[in-house]
Amino acid sequence: MKLITLFSSNWHPLLSSVGTHSMLVIISVGLGIIIAVPLGILLTRKSGAAPIVLAAASMVQTIPGLVMLGFALVLLGIGRKPALATLTVYSILPILQNTYTGISEVPFAYTDAAKGIGMTPMQVLFKVELPLAVAPIISGIRTSAVYIVSWATLAGMIGAGGLGDWIWTGLATYNTDYILLGAIPSALLALLFSASIALLERLLKPRGLRRIS
Repeated sequence: MKLITLFSSNWHPLLSSVGTHSMLVIISVGLGIIIAVPLGILLTRKSGAAPIVLAAASMVQTIPGLVMLGFALVLLGIGRKPALATLTVYSILPILQNTYTGISEVPFAYTDAAKGIGMTPMQVLFKVELPLAVAPIISGIRTSAVYIVSWATLAGMIGAGGLGDWIWTGLATYNTDYILLGAIPSALLALLFSASIALLERLLKPRGLRRIS
């Protein structure tokens, strides 16, 4: 009962925070897709560079979020720009890995048959490889989005807004109510993004593969 009262008395500013948090996630993951999917495709054509690039991306991923935010803060100042830059960097690895793996694992027989009937490399990519790799690619996007929902709570520390504002205010004032007001919606938002992207994966998967799964 206390929890319901807590949320009902703060619903308006909380809704605004949810909107800001969602915006941070959508923009950063969107930028991550724009960067990671073409790069993953390119790495399948330059297999010698793939281990180096993937290792470098993995190393960046191990840098603590607060450290990365500190670098971005020095370069871009306080606000949403450093938060978006940091979240975008963290969103790249799962999408990059899954794009590279998904396209690399398309059976050679399929691409060879496509070339045999006269398809151009671009036609092979868009009509054969990407449709067959859509499941792992979207799985990477799903993983990335769930991670970014949690990491976006750090954005509250540098004035970027979102649900992190409630959590950090609660921690600073030893107010567990504020912590719950930030933590519970963050968890629900992660579940919502995960379920939505899982549905998208189901819809985009080729019909033949849907029957198999």
